[in-house]
Amino acid sequence: MRVLVVGGAGYIGSHMAKMLVKSGHEVTVFDNLTTGFLRSVKYGRLVEGDLDDMKLLEMLFVENHFDGVMHFAANSLVGESITNPAKYYRNNVGNTINLLDVMVRHKVKSFIFSSTAATFGEPEYVPIDEKHPQNPINPYGSSKLMVERILQDYAKAYGLNSVCLRYFNACGADPEGEIGECHDPETHLIPLVLQAASGRRESITVFGQDYPTKDGTCIRDYIHISDLCSAHSLALDYVLSGKGQGALMFNLGNGSGFSVRQVIDMVNKVVAEDGCSFNVEYGARRIGDPAVLIADSTRAKDQLGWSPVFDSLEVIVRHAWEWEKKLAKLN
Repeated sequence: MRVLVVGGAGYIGSHMAKMLVKSGHEVTVFDNLTTGFLRSVKYGRLVEGDLDDMKLLEMLFVENHFDGVMHFAANSLVGESITNPAKYYRNNVGNTINLLDVMVRHKVKSFIFSSTAATFGEPEYVPIDEKHPQNPINPYGSSKLMVERILQDYAKAYGLNSVCLRYFNACGADPEGEIGECHDPETHLIPLVLQAASGRRESITVFGQDYPTKDGTCIRDYIHISDLCSAHSLALDYVLSGKGQGALMFNLGNGSGFSVRQVIDMVNKVVAEDGCSFNVEYGARRIGDPAVLIADSTRAKDQLGWSPVFDSLEVIVRHAWEWEKKLAKLN
């Protein structure tokens, strides 16, 4: 298959491009490199550009006959979305419409969308399944929900078949160590703790120790990047095979959560083998942090045949630590 990976220089997109190429597919990576990294594009042909460049998009689809499109390009910082919502609606929604319209014009009808658990907002129950009410509490979550609804309308009007994959906490790194997580600024717990362990950060702060959980810290559902990509690959196959018609939605997670304290303890165990340690500081709860977020991925398992392979917290941390050690040498 010929697959366009939009945002393929980013964390998830770069791992996706590798998996697709290793599976024998022809991959074109489209990225403006504002948050992605050129060094992460190790698989596929890179076309540097922006989704607001309609001439470039048209040329890209004229010159290539894509079988499907995977869309990972989005602004994703919750705090920034609150202070600068225009940026998020313009890029996450407006530019996605640009991409969809070019797809419709060129009769490319298979689309895989990177959505988020942020579309649900404050959980009413856990684990969170696809029937859970969607009430996002920030512009980032709202922008992703808008695209989900747009896809439902495009399916009815234009026959565009899509799968939205809502995931919780993407983590880990390529098991072979070629690529991994790299954000600027970094906001994800596991790489933050590992940066403290490698010396690239002075300490790690735990926000809140009085949540109604076993150890008082937040619990989150961590899904390994390779498992995330395998779900995207299965989703694309599902749509291209004709089984996936319309706009479909799936939640992705391990189905079990780990607390902030458990993550810190596991990192401490792994990095101690290399003689490393780190300082932990404690702060007050952050506004908008639910006590527990866990996904119910039953639908993805039943319909896509997906199941996480790297569901051990220790394996996730070990893969991420190997990658962090490489980053620490580069910086």
